[in-house]
Amino acid sequence: MTMNDIRARVVLTVAIIGGGLTGAAVALHLRQTWAGHPDALDIRVFEPRAEIGRGLAYDTAEPSHRVNVPVNRMSIDPADEAAFETWFFQSGEDRADPAALGPDGRYYPRREAFGRYVHEALKPHLAAGAIRHVAERVETVSFERGHYILTTTGGSRHLADILVVATSHPPPSLPVALAPLAGDGRLVADPTRADALAGIGPEDRVLVVGSGLTAADVIASLDDRGYRGKLTVFSRRGLRSRGHAAVTLEPVGDFTADPPKTALALLRRVRREVADAAARGIPWQAVFDALRAQGGQIWRALDAAERRRFLRHLRTYWDVHRFRIAPQVKAVADRLVDEGRLRFLAASLAGVDYAGPQAPISITLRNRRDGRIEEADFDAVIVTTGPAHGSVIAQQPYLQNLNGLGLVMLDETGLGIACDTNARALDLWGASVPGLYIAGPLARGTFGELMGLPQVNEQALLVAGEIRRELEKRLSWLSVPSDPRAGSARPPG
Repeated sequence: MTMNDIRARVVLTVAIIGGGLTGAAVALHLRQTWAGHPDALDIRVFEPRAEIGRGLAYDTAEPSHRVNVPVNRMSIDPADEAAFETWFFQSGEDRADPAALGPDGRYYPRREAFGRYVHEALKPHLAAGAIRHVAERVETVSFERGHYILTTTGGSRHLADILVVATSHPPPSLPVALAPLAGDGRLVADPTRADALAGIGPEDRVLVVGSGLTAADVIASLDDRGYRGKLTVFSRRGLRSRGHAAVTLEPVGDFTADPPKTALALLRRVRREVADAAARGIPWQAVFDALRAQGGQIWRALDAAERRRFLRHLRTYWDVHRFRIAPQVKAVADRLVDEGRLRFLAASLAGVDYAGPQAPISITLRNRRDGRIEEADFDAVIVTTGPAHGSVIAQQPYLQNLNGLGLVMLDETGLGIACDTNARALDLWGASVPGLYIAGPLARGTFGELMGLPQVNEQALLVAGEIRRELEKRLSWLSVPSDPRAGSARPPG
């Protein structure tokens, strides 16, 4: 038997934990770019949902949940930026969903449609067995004799040569002041769950904690269900997500030639660019489109202390300008504000008077601008404060396993899991871990801008390329490292 015959018999397994957009993109790009023996690669995607490609963002049946950018700016195929737009019109989605056409003449599809498009892109590979969907949740991960060993909640056991962490952030953590409401059906602690809003009555007095993108989704969903009551939305700064410009814009501004080295310098540069653009009649959105596209380079120019300073002082302002909402969603909030049924407050939660499930929920808010105290009764409370970034390891048992082995740790910004610029996980001693990759939003601490589709897709391509090179090297040498920390700064133990 020749060496080529031996290599042809070798099958290397890549396990991807998480089958949302990130996991689907890594699997798809890895299969499409694999240059080795086609039968030598076994890709397994662990995702408890029925279909790969939807994940948290696109696994929604709510018709009011829309993609936040126009259809022509969404594609999972980096070689064809119009892929989703082509699919959208060829599949008749424009006729099935006429409300997708915004007042600006651009289409903003339902998020469910984009999830369906991603899944259909994977279907040929799934049907051929080139990508395997393991419809179970990973419970534990260990490492033995050169392999990661995954066990699932269904009791199955899988060996992998390469492991990719592609899960999303955990749901919001419950504010301490709302702890007395835990277990009461009128508290919606995770509005992303299916039918999370089903218990909200049409005229209930509703308090929404948090005013970002999830709050916008909640407002639009309640309105779509015929809600006629009054909504109070509050957050620390009371800022709403902004909308898009009325016309298509080219990005304006270069932040990479001499990138700001501090959060303050970045703020001043952005303000200057916005002012210069306004003087030429260009809306601020064009500047933020440039910021989004150049986000990775901007982030890398900031050291750890400045990244944390940005997150502490500027992140809220960045989020509401960067993550803009579809015009259909903005129109709902604008209408409810005009009708006096929706208000946004910059406030903090000062107290909760809870007398049991049959009594109204009495909430005390402290206005952050003038210190005024306001007390009101509510029939429901919805938490939309965003992911609990810092608890990502604590809430995932398999990540606890990897942390216990010394293979993963929280990144220094608190946004997710530490990794290097090639997306390899960093162990507890700061060394890159062979065969262990962090993909998608959990890698934001290193990559910065990793929430929009273009950036997620770009990083997924990076991860797929790194995995391909690592696998080809292993095939070349017919060897698998005996320990994932080979070459680490510290030995295991």
